[in-house]
Amino acid sequence: MASQLGESTDTVQRGLQAGSAAMLAGLVAKVGQPGFLGQIFSLITNPANGPSALSGLTSNLGSLASGAASSPVANLGSQFLSSIFGSNMSSVTDSIGRSVGVSSGKAGSLLAMAAPLVLGVLGQHVRQNNLSAADLGSTLKAEAPSFQRFLPAGLGSLFGGASNVASNLTAAVPAKVATGNRWLWPVVLLAALLLCLFWFFNRTKAPVNDAVQTTSTAASSAASALGDFFKTKLPDGVELNIPRFGIENKLISFLGDSSKPVDTTTWFNFDRLLFDTGKATLQPSSQEQLGNIAAILKAYPNVHVKLGGYTDNTGDAATNVALSDARAKNVMQALVAAGVDPSRLESKGYGDQYPVGDNATEEGRAQNRRIALLVTQK
Repeated sequence: MASQLGESTDTVQRGLQAGSAAMLAGLVAKVGQPGFLGQIFSLITNPANGPSALSGLTSNLGSLASGAASSPVANLGSQFLSSIFGSNMSSVTDSIGRSVGVSSGKAGSLLAMAAPLVLGVLGQHVRQNNLSAADLGSTLKAEAPSFQRFLPAGLGSLFGGASNVASNLTAAVPAKVATGNRWLWPVVLLAALLLCLFWFFNRTKAPVNDAVQTTSTAASSAASALGDFFKTKLPDGVELNIPRFGIENKLISFLGDSSKPVDTTTWFNFDRLLFDTGKATLQPSSQEQLGNIAAILKAYPNVHVKLGGYTDNTGDAATNVALSDARAKNVMQALVAAGVDPSRLESKGYGDQYPVGDNATEEGRAQNRRIALLVTQK
């Protein structure tokens, strides 16, 4: 993981600890919300989250780090994060990033790696102890003190304040789960450690997956092309940490330049959005850029935009249009969830129309699989 992220093993360990603690605290904070426990319990007890699926992640930790992994349990992990944090994902990754000294994007990658581990450990405990959703909620309440100290500073208020989490600790714990020993947090850390060890030793026994390697290399190249990150202030005083050559800086420059009128040809390509393969599901690592774009749109309240979804020419044309449309809609919904007025947004899927790269090459096809933004009103 450290190699994939370009960070020290100590930093990655602290990031996994902080991410796991944030997920568990988020669960405790929302455990009393109607329907929430049922939703989480269905993810935990999903057959795709069984022991064999969790073990299968050992060969995909590298691609999880780069945001490229796509498997049933990895997809469940993505849903798990969305259920817990929702539109607060960007704030959570920012807080974790600050606490361990990494960018928000890398913090999102650490969360993406930690989510299936936490989900798998919870699923194992539920199965072994035949727990119901209510039992699980009580277990989480009982275990909260053991992971509170790992929470990054500032996340308590995000989860409704420290009192919201603390108040859940006073609930009666059924005898079924009141075992008196603190099992959850040590088991989460142990699972992470064991999976890291399995991956390390197994990588010398099996060839590297070419598709994963290619995707990881492409992601690294794309990251390098975006340039260094710098801080900039928006008109409303919000400060963003953005890449010099990324969509955020290009969009801010365009919106702030009165000499550049709105037209139908000036599209801005998102450069840090990732979807599950063949699906419209946004991966958690996309939240940083989505949060940045939402902040920019809120700082320029008169701006209206259109989101376009595009694919390469592989597969059925009608299917590609439907997929591109669903992806563009999901990006629009993510911006709405982040506080952008939906009346300022529209979306459309174009499938393999308007390619920007050569579909005869993998690099060109990767360029054509994109989400772009057009300013329709300044």
